[in-house]
Amino acid sequence: MRKLVIALLVSMIAIFSVSAGGSKETAAADSNVLRVAMECGYAPYNWTQPTDANGAVPIADSNDYANGYDVMMAKYIAESLGKELQIVKLDWDSLVPAVQSGTVDCVIAGQSITSARLQMVDFSDPYYYASIVCLVKKDSPYASAQGVSDLAGVVCTSQMNTVWYDVCLPQIPDARILPAQDSAPAMLVALNADRVDLICTDMPTATAATVAYPDMMLLDFSASDDNFQVSQEEINIGISMRKGNTELKDAINAALAELTVDDYNQMMEQAISVQPLAQ
Repeated sequence: MRKLVIALLVSMIAIFSVSAGGSKETAAADSNVLRVAMECGYAPYNWTQPTDANGAVPIADSNDYANGYDVMMAKYIAESLGKELQIVKLDWDSLVPAVQSGTVDCVIAGQSITSARLQMVDFSDPYYYASIVCLVKKDSPYASAQGVSDLAGVVCTSQMNTVWYDVCLPQIPDARILPAQDSAPAMLVALNADRVDLICTDMPTATAATVAYPDMMLLDFSASDDNFQVSQEEINIGISMRKGNTELKDAINAALAELTVDDYNQMMEQAISVQPLAQ
């Protein structure tokens, strides 16, 4: 009788295991997948498109595809690690929690390596170095600004939970800072619709925006002493992963070590050239 009970328990455990998480074979297959999260809405770093044109990758649980600099980098990292790539589309504020919970392996989404994020996740070495600029309309009274002080009194915004909104905009004298936008496209729409005079962003995003919106221009104060004051860490873009995942971090860093700054720049130029609104 006891043997029969044990046999029944073993059978029930096996059935439960399959229904709850699949077989050992499925689990082994999952270990060969690199799950990478991004917004898929932050050109030229990442965006969504309807086809696999220009090397786009399918988005998990979707009929759409993802492309952009982050996707190109994710493809390179996955190949270097010998893994199959899976792109997971998430809202900006969901990216860090997804890494922390283990829902995804890493985030490649144009995240700057800030001290606040380092308290929550680990980061790879930088995979891009993005200087901070502003975007205005060409007919704006601020179009001739030569430094941050020339932006005094501007109505402005940027994307939430970014160094642009949290650190840079407060440095503008007497700025009227409107609520943060939930995405990069949203902040561009705010400027295009004249709800603000200026948005703050990074060079790749601004460069891509001037292609998509020809009446916009970027303001770059990097050659001036009157520039935004940010730490080097805050403008370095990294790949985030769960704290303590040293195996993945070391593997990603080893792959990145094979690339040069010229490689990064060429990849970004390619992303900007194929973004949907640039065609």
